[in-house]
Amino acid sequence: MELGLVGLGKMGGNMRERIRRAGHTVIGYDRNPDLADVHSLEELVSKLKGPRVVWVMVPAGAATQSTIDELAELLSPGDVVVDGGNSRWTDDEKHAEELAAKGIGFVDCGVSGGVWGLQNGYALMYGGDKENVAKVQPIFDALKPEGDFGSVHAGKVGAGHFAKMVHNGIEYAMMQAYAEGWELLEAVDSVTDVREVFRSWQEGTVIRSWLLDLAVNALDDDEHLDKLRGFAADSGEGRWTVEAAIDNAVPLPAITASLFARFASRQDDSPQMKMIAALRNQFGGHAVESKSEH
Repeated sequence: MELGLVGLGKMGGNMRERIRRAGHTVIGYDRNPDLADVHSLEELVSKLKGPRVVWVMVPAGAATQSTIDELAELLSPGDVVVDGGNSRWTDDEKHAEELAAKGIGFVDCGVSGGVWGLQNGYALMYGGDKENVAKVQPIFDALKPEGDFGSVHAGKVGAGHFAKMVHNGIEYAMMQAYAEGWELLEAVDSVTDVREVFRSWQEGTVIRSWLLDLAVNALDDDEHLDKLRGFAADSGEGRWTVEAAIDNAVPLPAITASLFARFASRQDDSPQMKMIAALRNQFGGHAVESKSEH
């Protein structure tokens, strides 16, 4: 099938390549002309046959809103817009309503996989009406990992991004647990090779995971993480998860504590946050701050 893809950064660019490898046609637009296949959204839409599917992979908030506003004026009834960025689920409901007024469908899709998605596939959580999801299904099938898992129609509009938000909240807590354990191991004299302790956990233990594998990768690159500053940003989903927990009276002590730990990292050079920063760089290509920058 044909797909229009808006936003060709670290995620979008690799997604374009994976979809093309599956035999589909992708026409990509990005503000960076070196990355784009076309020069404008108008040109992108004109090159797609109806019913069109346009996937948006731009930063949440104003950038997503302006892109969807422009697409609403260019697309036709029966077309579908997919928001695959990290938008808040409440924005999805508004976007779906705005597009529905013009007869255009909307699907929200939480995407996980980071810089490894091209090779391993992307875990997809999507929300929307079945008829709109069906129009995008061949693309979901191209992006997902091989096998029976890694893709889910989570529910109504907003469900995909809500599920991805909770996924990221859990991710915060898991990374925090690895980071705290790593700092404690580094703090005692009796443990002389913390990196190899972490490596030994990769097989046969209940805490083995892809995050643990990435932690070992980071320690292989910088055994004691001496090159990193103990600072880790938060991209928003952790805050939204805690806010949703408050709204629904659901206790989330571990996720909430891990979010507050990131805030603490902005006050001093936290050893734990070196591991958090290293893990975020490993799986998502997120920027890290080196000590030489301060």
